[in-house]
Amino acid sequence: MEFKLESKDTNEFLILYPKGELDVYNTKKFKEKSIKYYEKYKKDILFDCSDLEYLDSTGLGSLIYILKELEKDGNKIVIENLNKSIMKLFKITKLDDMFEIRG
Repeated sequence: MEFKLESKDTNEFLILYPKGELDVYNTKKFKEKSIKYYEKYKKDILFDCSDLEYLDSTGLGSLIYILKELEKDGNKIVIENLNKSIMKLFKITKLDDMFEIRG
């Protein structure tokens, strides 16, 4: 499945919807688009991962990169709706402590 990133602005968050597989082939595009959306709104990002099928270490690295950019402005990332295998990856790498993760 081709990777896509859609966005929606709400009062509280910039909501980003990653869809498909976030891996070494899509990481650059994901980082660029996420930062481009962020630069426009400059608010906390909520990643709704309902349609994220796969995430590898480069995808995790891109999330950390985006988080560091947001933290410069005092903003944060919230992640929700992770599937079980991706949630396991966050727990194994202890990144579930770095990000606010919701059910």
